[in-house]
Amino acid sequence: MKSIIIGSTKHLAFALFYSSIGTCIALIVAAVWYLNSRPALDLWHTTELEAQYRQQPSVVSFKDYLRLEDKLFAEVERKVSSKTTSDSLSVVNRYVSGSYSDPNKWQRNWNRSFEWKNEHAKYGILLLHGMSDSPYAMQYFAKHYKASAHVLGLRLPGHGTLPSGLTDIKWQDMAAAVSIAVRHMQQVMQDKPLYVVGFSTGAALALNHELENLMQGDASDFSGLVFVSPAIGLPPVAAGAKWQARLGHFLGLDKLSWNSIQTEYDPFKYSSFAVNAGDVVYQLASRNVELLNQLDSQSLAQLAPMLTFQSLTDDTVDTMAVLCDLYLQLPDNNHELVMFDINRTQVNLSLMPTDPLLPYFDLVDTTEFNFDFTLIENTGEERGAVQARNLTNGTDIETIAQHWPKQVYSLSHVALPFPEADELYGPHRIHNGNRVQIGAGASKGERGVLSVPPSEVLRQKWNPFFGYMLDKMDGVITD
Repeated sequence: MKSIIIGSTKHLAFALFYSSIGTCIALIVAAVWYLNSRPALDLWHTTELEAQYRQQPSVVSFKDYLRLEDKLFAEVERKVSSKTTSDSLSVVNRYVSGSYSDPNKWQRNWNRSFEWKNEHAKYGILLLHGMSDSPYAMQYFAKHYKASAHVLGLRLPGHGTLPSGLTDIKWQDMAAAVSIAVRHMQQVMQDKPLYVVGFSTGAALALNHELENLMQGDASDFSGLVFVSPAIGLPPVAAGAKWQARLGHFLGLDKLSWNSIQTEYDPFKYSSFAVNAGDVVYQLASRNVELLNQLDSQSLAQLAPMLTFQSLTDDTVDTMAVLCDLYLQLPDNNHELVMFDINRTQVNLSLMPTDPLLPYFDLVDTTEFNFDFTLIENTGEERGAVQARNLTNGTDIETIAQHWPKQVYSLSHVALPFPEADELYGPHRIHNGNRVQIGAGASKGERGVLSVPPSEVLRQKWNPFFGYMLDKMDGVITD
């Protein structure tokens, strides 16, 4: 009887083992089939750019970097733009000359690095955009400070050209480009202060630059750090991104190298997103967390005052990680975290399954903060009115001039760097019929028809509290 039971158990275990393997294989096959059934790849997905910056020994100075950038854009024109013909389906294609999405229809092609010199500059500002973005995302910060600062907006490697530029980029390439820009600004500014404003991945690169300095025993390069939606923590799924690309390479299926394949309708941001890009940000964020854990309080105390703006709801980065993995690791040095709450109307709250703010209140009740934690929240009085409340002491409250717009229930990861007046992402239609206006789009119809996902169309793309952000930044940069 005992042998029968043991034998039956073994057979059951083997059956479960082989069925599990079979199920995994079936799931992988189904996933591969689904990913490979997406739209065909275009020239801008498959073209390799030889002039891409990859830490070439010949590129030492920022002038070298700009010369390489000139070659890069000439290569894009030669290999892609000149071969992309216009038709009824390409009226919103950034690679078709004269289309609504042609970046050359703007007064400046914001896909390129820019440097605004100022002989009377009191300080310098380095601007670093996010993953798949371009210097366009940083233009309003540049315009705000150009009267008193020497401004440099860096185009990160792999950006502003073709989405294929992100299929093989490494975070070390981008970090090296940041170092070139920092050295250039230091040479220009001499002993004057240098500040950095980083958005998303740009913020992670700025943080990495400073942490690597501290790890090597060097002094901090920046007098102040301003981070907007910083890529500090990412969803766990990002850790497995590289395996999808490796599987695609092994099977010879190029589409598996892409998380999304979309029409390139945005003149200054890639709509298609390479799997490698997500892995790059994950590796960079992991390196920063590693450095934060290795550095002691005395070393971290050398970090310049840090001001961060973060939306409570962020589908790209982990908002809680910004608090726990970054701010709670820092010793006291006049740091501040500004978090934008949701728009707490009765209708909005009734449609949300859980309150995303609850975990933070638990932390506030149990944790002693050595930084200012400011929450931008509804006042509960006038419709859409907001206030800034300091959660660290619970008493400092400031009324803000800006209000929540109607029908907006939260900010988003991508919204923070853009004011309402932005001509691409803002909500107001501008009488300029020959340029795309993504924020003013209001197309409605059946789902599954357009190549642009409805979730992307509905995503908030501008920040109603942009003016408040600039006022807070002035306290760090001009004080």
